[in-house]
Amino acid sequence: MANNRSMAASTTAKSPRTWSDLKPERRSQVPEGLWLRCPGCEQLIYRKQMEANLHVCPECGHHYRIQAGERIGQLADQGSFEAMFEDLRPQDPLKFEDLKPYVGRLEAEQKRTGRPDAVVAGVGFIKGRQAVLCSLDLGFMMGSMGSVVGETVTRSIELATERKLPVIVVSCSGGARMQESTLSLMQMAKSSAALARHDQAGGLFISVLADPTTGGVTASFAMLGDVIIAEPGALIGFAGPRVIRQTIRQELPEGFQRSEFCLDHGLIDKIVHRAELRNELARLIDYAGL
Repeated sequence: MANNRSMAASTTAKSPRTWSDLKPERRSQVPEGLWLRCPGCEQLIYRKQMEANLHVCPECGHHYRIQAGERIGQLADQGSFEAMFEDLRPQDPLKFEDLKPYVGRLEAEQKRTGRPDAVVAGVGFIKGRQAVLCSLDLGFMMGSMGSVVGETVTRSIELATERKLPVIVVSCSGGARMQESTLSLMQMAKSSAALARHDQAGGLFISVLADPTTGGVTASFAMLGDVIIAEPGALIGFAGPRVIRQTIRQELPEGFQRSEFCLDHGLIDKIVHRAELRNELARLIDYAGL
């Protein structure tokens, strides 16, 4: 019996528990994307806090890139914006194809963003002042300017001229859309001509430059404002710093092509924090007497 008891004890005995045995079977996980590291100050910030702060880092003031719908919502009085020109759709007359057909790229971007192209435009009020608002959408093919973007910007300017309203264009773009080649470049001249007519009619054009504003957009309507405003830290230029550095084979000044550098060298008129942009736009409209 004793032997049987000792045998039973040996079969039921357990080895000592280790720390790994004490780990819970299920761990509570933090949802992905709840926190993010700011590229400006490298601090870990709560995403909802950043979004409530107009997509600006509460620690260092870094301005995150936002899409056109968010931009319009920040600028226009609540419920006052009436979208226009939404019937315009991009075409592919050149049958362009690189890694994949242009038509395929357009369909994928339209499905992902829910927009026909990289621009939102219409009429709204900014602190009670009526204006034509137009914003490029960086989320759609990097905000590139094709025929639809150029036509929408031009129609927005012409509408402002007709109704004697100020026009505000928020530029946020990688430049002209290569898939439309010369048709894209033509938008530079078309929109610039519309601005010339708007100016001759005594109209006000306020150009707002967000990060980034480059290429054909910079080389046309973005730099033709009666007043040119930029957000802090925005990249502004034609070619990018890397391309320029490789071309001239020289080191560029610190902060080259950022809005602060552009302000110091007279390329823009003012840098305005996103939280103050509505107030500044309303103030400029009042100064113009419109």
